[in-house]
Amino acid sequence: MKNTKKKHYDVFVIGSGIAGQTAAEICREHNLSVAIADNREFGGTCANRGCDSKKILLQFSHLVYQSRNLRGRGVEKLPKLNWKKVQKFKRSFSDPIPPNTEQKLKDLGISLYHQSPNFISKTEVEVEGKVVSADHFIIATGNIPRELDIEGKEFLKLSEDVLNFKKIPKSITFIGSGYIAMEFACMLATLGCKVTILERDKTSLAKFDDYLVKKLITKMENLGVAFIFNADVTGIQKLKKNLKVSYSVDGKSKTHKSRKVINATGRVPAIETLDLEKAGIEADKDGIVVNDHLQSKSHPKVYACGDVSNKSPSLTPLSGLQGYIVGNNVVKEKSKTLDVPCVPSTVFTTPNLSSVGYGEEEAKARYKSVKIYQGDCSNWFNAKKENEDTYAYTILVNERTDEIVGAHILSSKANESINVFATAIYNKMTVKEFKRMMLTYPSYSMDFKKMMENK
Repeated sequence: MKNTKKKHYDVFVIGSGIAGQTAAEICREHNLSVAIADNREFGGTCANRGCDSKKILLQFSHLVYQSRNLRGRGVEKLPKLNWKKVQKFKRSFSDPIPPNTEQKLKDLGISLYHQSPNFISKTEVEVEGKVVSADHFIIATGNIPRELDIEGKEFLKLSEDVLNFKKIPKSITFIGSGYIAMEFACMLATLGCKVTILERDKTSLAKFDDYLVKKLITKMENLGVAFIFNADVTGIQKLKKNLKVSYSVDGKSKTHKSRKVINATGRVPAIETLDLEKAGIEADKDGIVVNDHLQSKSHPKVYACGDVSNKSPSLTPLSGLQGYIVGNNVVKEKSKTLDVPCVPSTVFTTPNLSSVGYGEEEAKARYKSVKIYQGDCSNWFNAKKENEDTYAYTILVNERTDEIVGAHILSSKANESINVFATAIYNKMTVKEFKRMMLTYPSYSMDFKKMMENK
């Protein structure tokens, strides 16, 4: 390879999602020379082909679901969706992201590279056929779908394919039952698709409250979603119209046919093509191995932020926080430390499943005595006014201090109301203090007080 002149930057960022952008912008604010590279559209997964687009689509299936619940109670006809217009509306948000992101970065004086670089030494990468050196490298490449090593894997689709469906398929199979599968299963089942979920474990959403997950699975079955647990998928075969999935349950071979099959087995750090070993950058199954400053433990001039870091859950708010920490630490080494805050998370199913703080096992391991408030409130006003049959909760309290340490809510408004508990846990509120707060009535948040009554 011939090079007439080698480019050098103070900082080279790999990945243009929220983490990479945030770090790059901070470095430019301090007059460092910065370059940023991405092998896909600038702007990252969430804005281009992830959670933002997903939420836009989900609101339409929720409209159908809610109208169906209230049919005969004032709603005479169900809304009819024009899926082409729905997709056009979604693209009005996602299409401007790449050019707008590029223009913003250019206006800041950041050099752009449209390729994934690979390390060739501790101080150099190869990108777009050029060798580029830098004083610091920031890896913010995020996560990518886990590849299934099975026969016929080339016929599998991914979550971003679901986001771009031109029409709702007659039938679909999801391999895996994490966030992505559960959310899209609810959406598609509501819109008339026959949905099957194949899960190799005995249940779904292992990191969420088991009591609520069981209720969610029952709800989804009532929506028409078929769950097959302990299923080990072994291959995919293309037929004339359908795909045939081969799998086994308890050693017994079985098959299932559907129009589409989606690999929803999870995501892994996007580090495979970076040649990290050539730069002496240590990584494990969770991503780049970093310290509390998000600095590579094996290469102090390298930082990792966002989903590719091994330090925190893959959640968009944390990506921005990590980008902020890394940008500041490049400017002034070890000036910022990652202290993972109390972060709520939501599975945007029907209804939403939201969680913040400790789960039951974690709380019992951490505290001597844990008070558990748990119950079904589908007969409460907020559920009944929506004709919703699924509404439940698990709230965990450190009995010695009366402090709320975990909250898990299954409701149509859980994605918003969980933030009230996030605030309470962050501020170490007790049940007594929480009950003294004035909240709007008759909101879902107001229900939280009733949930924590003595039993």
